[in-house]
Amino acid sequence: MAQAQAQIPVTVLTGYLGAGKTTLLNRILSESHGRRYAVIVNEFGEIGIDNDLIVESDEEIYEMNNGCVCCTVRGDLIRTVEGLMRRPGRFDAILVETTGLADPAPVAQTFFMDDDVRSKTKLDAVVALVDAKHLPLRLKDSKEAEDQIAFADVIVLNKTDLVSPEDLAKVEATVRAINPAAKIHRTERSGVDLKEVLDRGAFDLSRALENDPHFLDGDDDHHHDHDGHDHGHHHHGPSDIHDVTVKSISLRGGEMDPKKFFPWIEKTTQMDGPNILRLKGVIALRNDPERYVVQAVHMILEGDHQRPWKDGEKRETRLVLIGRDLDEERLRRTFEACQAA
Repeated sequence: MAQAQAQIPVTVLTGYLGAGKTTLLNRILSESHGRRYAVIVNEFGEIGIDNDLIVESDEEIYEMNNGCVCCTVRGDLIRTVEGLMRRPGRFDAILVETTGLADPAPVAQTFFMDDDVRSKTKLDAVVALVDAKHLPLRLKDSKEAEDQIAFADVIVLNKTDLVSPEDLAKVEATVRAINPAAKIHRTERSGVDLKEVLDRGAFDLSRALENDPHFLDGDDDHHHDHDGHDHGHHHHGPSDIHDVTVKSISLRGGEMDPKKFFPWIEKTTQMDGPNILRLKGVIALRNDPERYVVQAVHMILEGDHQRPWKDGEKRETRLVLIGRDLDEERLRRTFEACQAA
């Protein structure tokens, strides 16, 4: 029976105060989208929900008339999630909002570390809301703003109506330089289609790379970059908004020798883990008919077979690391040494 209960997808929402998180949460809790979401927020009062929308509430959990529920994290996230899971009428997905200053990593790690939570839920995607107008200032003052972008699977570039097209292009280039692998949506008033944010499967290894076929192309034809540059490297001129300290490194190679590759990636995530915000990749292993997919958040590494290589598909290994102070030369050299002879 235990197997039959599907794991509930969890979305982690990050973004600074004022980026539009509250607007997005209010939409989820009040629009009639026909799905049941559970929203876990830090401070229920901050959202300022219209009382007419609340059907019933106990001290921690409020049920909305569109079928969603909202509850506050009091203390421990794991306890909050477990409290939600005990509710009879269950829901389709959970959204966890992190405070503006928070590093999303510990929240994401919660869903990997706790066996009980892990058996019932699965981390679906990390979504960052970015304020197009204030991002340049945020990046100047804070490492967290940069981490939130580096960490995201999906980026909602909000308040685009408040900046000129030139400034918007600059902000988007800055976001891309920090994270070439995320999917970017431009929005006004957090008007993103909820399907683009919830239940993306971006963290789900079997779907991560199906959702976005260009994921990890790096220097080929990533989304709508037409200039042919690899945005992981800083080729922007002096007009660059600020110096991005987070850098992405794209590694490409042929088939890997599993006896060399696995020890290498384990050692790399252990050694560089604190500096690696995210790592994602598709690995072609010698004599293996299936694509092997890896993901890491800091030192937590996951890997799994995804699907067979298709006929005519190029069996190559592509890996993107996003982090700070990464020794690119060493990573390239040691990665290349893992290739099958």
